[in-house]
Formats: sequence, structure tokens, C-alpha cells
Amino acid sequence: MNWRGAFAIFDYEMKRFFRTITQSIISPVISTTLYFVVFGAAIGARITQIDGVAYGSYIVPGMIMLALLGQSIANASFGIYFPRFSGTIYEYLSAPISAFEMVLGFVGAAAVKSLLIGLIILATSYLFVPVTIMHPFWMITFLVLTAITFSMFGFIIGLWADGFEKLQIIPILIVTPLTFLGGSFYSIKVLPPFWQSVSYLNPVVYLISGFRWSFYEVADVSRDVALGMTAVFMVLCLSGVWWIFQTGYRLKS
Repeated sequence: MNWRGAFAIFDYEMKRFFRTITQSIISPVISTTLYFVVFGAAIGARITQIDGVAYGSYIVPGMIMLALLGQSIANASFGIYFPRFSGTIYEYLSAPISAFEMVLGFVGAAAVKSLLIGLIILATSYLFVPVTIMHPFWMITFLVLTAITFSMFGFIIGLWADGFEKLQIIPILIVTPLTFLGGSFYSIKVLPPFWQSVSYLNPVVYLISGFRWSFYEVADVSRDVALGMTAVFMVLCLSGVWWIFQTGYRLKS
């Protein structure tokens, strides 16, 4: 195991992250503040509680998950796409590091970046609303699993995209709408029965439900089901990454 090679990739990606601190950290915090102002103040004045939790507090897990998914995909996809764009990907492929070590460096850095942003948003939320974390272990578990899974998903997108425009297609047209429709700012229990059934087809529902349960023991699906769905998506992403390195898809052409 070439830990030095994996750490070199990880270290380079983290340094790039801190060089763009305004875009990487300050921007998500400002966006979170705006969400609190718009949803917490404007809508929260009309919706006092959901399942016994104050609305401003209820939306905190959803906002963290919204930022976590977006940042995980963006960091991982750009991290691997830029070496392909500049041609330096061949230096990685010819270096004495395995595919696992290469993925560990890129995906590990992307996951750590998104975790830092998620924790910063969590800390920021305490300035606006009272937040209770009833199950810290499960909160960290869902946070880490989601960050790793969607960083791998972003890694796949970065290899699939053949232009900067394509890096944004799946996050903007698919992931973001699914996150908003996944119960980030509401409970799917308030929807009509037909749309509740449709919502259960949305994988993001399970991520947000499990994460919210760790805060308030309130969720649209059980913790075990949410954990199982997260594990399934992680396995799918792992399979996709394995297939890419086995076939050389978008790596050697």
C-alpha cells in the first residue's frame, strides 16, 4: 500500500481547497444564512412545528444534507476532471500507485472538504435556531457515509464528463431537484398519498430521513431503512469506480 502516493494526491487537493477559501467555505455559509432568512423567518412564521420540532430547527439537517451532496459531487468531479483536461491524468496512471490509492486520494479529499463544510453549516445554524443532536454517533455515521458515497459519485461524473458544462448537468438537473423534493424543508407526510408513494422512489429521501432522525428522532422512514439505502448507493458507486478502472473508460482515451 503506497500511503505516501495517496497522501500526496490528498494533500494537493486539500491545498487547492484552502486556496479558494472564499468560494469553498464562505459561499456555502452565506447560502445557509439566506436559507434561514427565507425559510426560517418567512415560512417558519406560518409553519410553527413539524412532528413536534420547531420549523427552523427541523430544516437544519436538510440544509446540511443539501450542501453536503452538492459539495461532495462538485469537489470530486472537478478534482478528477481537471487532470483529464490538462493531460496530467497520465502522470497519475503511470505513477507507482494503484487505482485504489488514486481513488483514496481524490475521494478522500473531496469527502473531507464536504464534511468540513457540513460541520461549519451545523455550527452556523446554532446562531439562528436551537439544534439538538440526540444521537451524535448516528449523525456522524450518516454524515461520513453520505460524503464518501457522493464523492465517489462525483468522481464518476468527473470521469464521464467531456466538458466543463457536463460537470453541472447531473448536479443541477438531477441531484439538486431530488434534494429539494426529498424532504429537505418539509416532511413528505404532508403530501397527498400518491405523491408520498412517488417520494419513496427518491433516494435522497432516505439520506435526509436518517440524518434528521439522528437529530430529533423524527423521520419519514426508519433509521435502518435509511442506512440500508445509503449502503446500497455506496455499493453502486464502488461498482462504478471499479468498472471504470477495469475498463479504462475515459482514463486512457
